[in-house]
Amino acid sequence: MDSRKIMLLAGALFVAAITAFFARTLMSGAAAPTAAAAPQVVVDGPGVLVATRSLPVGTILDATALKYQPWPKELVENAYYLQGQTDLRQLQGTVVRNAITAGQPVTQGALVKPGDRGFLAAALGPGMRAVTFPVSAQTSVAGFVFPGDRIDLVLTQQVAGGGDGAPLKVSETVMRNVRVLATDQRTDNQVGEDGKTVVRTFGSVTVEATPRLAEQIAVAQTLGSLSLSLRSIADNASELEEAIASGQVKVPANGDEKAEKAMLLKLASQPTSGASTFATGADVSRFQRSSVPGKALNSGAGHGMPAGDSAAPYPGSAPQVPVVRIARGNSVTVVPVGGKN
Repeated sequence: MDSRKIMLLAGALFVAAITAFFARTLMSGAAAPTAAAAPQVVVDGPGVLVATRSLPVGTILDATALKYQPWPKELVENAYYLQGQTDLRQLQGTVVRNAITAGQPVTQGALVKPGDRGFLAAALGPGMRAVTFPVSAQTSVAGFVFPGDRIDLVLTQQVAGGGDGAPLKVSETVMRNVRVLATDQRTDNQVGEDGKTVVRTFGSVTVEATPRLAEQIAVAQTLGSLSLSLRSIADNASELEEAIASGQVKVPANGDEKAEKAMLLKLASQPTSGASTFATGADVSRFQRSSVPGKALNSGAGHGMPAGDSAAPYPGSAPQVPVVRIARGNSVTVVPVGGKN
């Protein structure tokens, strides 16, 4: 090979090696970029009691509704509840008088404590009424119903009929999703020394109802005995679907999350009646009736008609006995079996 070409090739390799060396030195010597940490803002002020969620008017507070949050001391008002000066257990069971948004400080004037004047009126939602009726230990879930719980009302009664005079025994769920306001004259949950809620039986219960439901509860007390059926805290998907299908609530068309939450809140806080379910004595025992017996013809003795469910289902209706229809021209004569033509 020509010596000149060899020298040119060696020179090119030398230049490439020097270039690579300097490039590596520059890359290794450059400082690695570091992410600048955002400065942490420290609030100089005491802890102020704020709402953890939106609290509409009439909300009965529990342990999860409030928390302490640092607040700038220059913005602290005298009406705020301050940490170290407020016992949260004393605020459980109080009622929201003025609506409070999530994260907003709670003022002393926004809450009404049990025993204060106007407490029950503040606990009622707009357009609602308070109704009280008596219960027993058996019909009140043995005292395990507390203010703020949601219940169903079950009416148990005996429906008089004809036939042998034995009444029809029936129970019926007449109202659903009714909110408990007070048990006896207690509007808060009493806490024992161990921090647990004290379970006590009571003789009367006050619930929240619409004016129409209040009238129905007043009538139901005269028909039979009312029992409380405690509802689960979990939402009932089937009832939501039923309410949407019946038009009681409307799903927002634009998919607005706030509108959907308002829809769910409306359904969860709305007591309902109608479309009730029921159970008769025959659903429990084969020896009980499933319908009201009708009055037997001539007391049911002369025509071989058995008293009981074989009779007409309502008092005063025609007895269902074997008959023979005799047609003479255009006239038809109905003669019971065993009767005379």
